[in-house]
Amino acid sequence: MKLSEIIVFDAVVPQLQATSKEDAIAELVQALASAGAIPKNSVNDVTKIVLDREAQATTGIGKGVALPHAKRKGIRKPIATIGLSAEGIDFAALDSKPVYSVLLLLSSPDGPDEHLQAMETIFKHVQRDMFRKFLRQSTTKEAVEILVGEADELA
Repeated sequence: MKLSEIIVFDAVVPQLQATSKEDAIAELVQALASAGAIPKNSVNDVTKIVLDREAQATTGIGKGVALPHAKRKGIRKPIATIGLSAEGIDFAALDSKPVYSVLLLLSSPDGPDEHLQAMETIFKHVQRDMFRKFLRQSTTKEAVEILVGEADELA
């Protein structure tokens, strides 16, 4: 599974307005709806599901990255988007540092293997220092799309 197959590039938010993890998640879910990846009438429900998952354990994995994720009926295949924050957001990350790159993943509860594959793909990329560095420096959707495409070629 390639990262470019998961990311909905029209939903990428290169400059998050959010200053809290709750607002960042809501902003990214709204971006997925605006891009047509999820129904507009599901935004509140999807946001709640992701926040409920976040309440169980932080998805701030450290090194400036958070991977909020949830499973919801109606999602056909894993989809994700990326939000970037120049100021950083407190995600209660494992290393207690701010998060600058948020990768939100939604999957079907009927496809646990696909969900794990998508998580593994995302995790593999964000573990690489250069990918994190260039992602954090990206200021447009196009720059994120180019970076993801190049990263897929190296994977």
